[in-house]
Parts: sequence; structure tokens; C-alpha cells
Amino acid sequence: MSRFARRRARLAAILSLSAMLAVPPRFAVAAPVAVTGAWFRYLLSAIPAGGYMTLHNPGATAMVLTGARSPACGSLLLHRSETGGGTERMVRVRQITLPPRGQAVFAPGGYHLMCLSPHMHLGQTVTVTLRFADGSRQTARFTVRGANGTPPATSMKMKMQ
Repeated sequence: MSRFARRRARLAAILSLSAMLAVPPRFAVAAPVAVTGAWFRYLLSAIPAGGYMTLHNPGATAMVLTGARSPACGSLLLHRSETGGGTERMVRVRQITLPPRGQAVFAPGGYHLMCLSPHMHLGQTVTVTLRFADGSRQTARFTVRGANGTPPATSMKMKMQ
């Protein structure tokens, strides 16, 4: 066998082995979603608390948020505020798609987490586990704030001035 034929055979073997060891795209592990600016607006335990954050998707494929759980909430739902006909209403959302290398913003007047039967108090930090359609989960820490959305320490300083 010529030297050229041996090199070609060796290259073919390496490529075949590489192909067998490659992970098929459907089994690839997605990059974790980053959660920033996470907080709850808490009023009273009898009133649902709103959860706000920004989700950043660093991956090359879309991520689909399908739900959330927290020990600080009796139940936690994906919601969106809608305005129409001069009234604002809240609508349950089944999923929210984060585009590749994009983000989804949860803010008052838009997407939010609806925490029913909240078990929290001002200044506390609570955990929320986000669930995605691909089976992955991301846990984030949410700061509990009051009605005006400012951190409790800032609210106290404002009252004292």
C-alpha cells in the first residue's frame, strides 16, 4: 500500500470515529439561561405577588419557558398583562420563547410570574425554579420588594428623609 493510500485510510478511520463519537443535535446540552434583575412585588399574603426578571438565552437555539415553581408560592403561573378597551387584564400564558442569543423581559405591564398564595416578606430572598420545554431547569433567587418595586432598604431611606 502506498504512503498516500495509508494516509487516506487513516484519515477515513479518524473521520468515521469522529462521526460515531459526535453527539447528535437532539441530545446536545443547551447553554443555561441567565436570570438577571429577579424580584417579586409583594403586598399581602392574600394578594398574588408579581415576579419580574430578564431571561438571557446565550445559546444558538431558542429556549421555551413552560413553567415555574417556588416554595414561596402556593402556585406560580406564567402571565402577561394586556390592555384593551381601556382596561388592563392578566392572561395566563402556556409558554414563552426566548430567541437564540436573545432575551425575554418580565416587567410590570407585560410578562410576569403570578405567585398565588405567597409565603414571603419584604427584604427576603426566595428561590424560583424555571422549567423549559427541553427538560432543563434553572433556579434563580428573587428579592422581595414592596408595592413601589424599590428594594426595602431604599424604601426605608426614602421614608426617613
